[in-house]
Amino acid sequence: MLLLLLLLALPGCFSNNRHQGEKLYVQHCASCHGDQGQGLARLIPPLAGSDYLVDHRAELACLLRNGQNEVIVVNGIGYHNVMPSNKGLSPAQLTNLLNYIESHWGNEASPRTISDVQAQIDKCH
Repeated sequence: MLLLLLLLALPGCFSNNRHQGEKLYVQHCASCHGDQGQGLARLIPPLAGSDYLVDHRAELACLLRNGQNEVIVVNGIGYHNVMPSNKGLSPAQLTNLLNYIESHWGNEASPRTISDVQAQIDKCH
């Protein structure tokens, strides 16, 4: 009986973070990259179906943490706009945000763990 109660209560333990990636995306990313990750013409790169996310997977945690101010090429188009840093986000939040972005709008990356993201952040320059 105790096991049954624990199993029923278990989903509630995760409910606060269940949609954290989406909430963080709306709060920190959607105003530039769009509600559906579509970007903005040739000004802001798309995240939807983005080859950059696949080709630079190991660098994305640092990009989110530190922002960027260099030309990047996404789906064959060059973009040069400043992306602000997100230094206030914890490794867990960055993990949830990346997992959301990399699993929506045609993106199909395998899920990240907090320890993977922390290891990438530790290597940031």
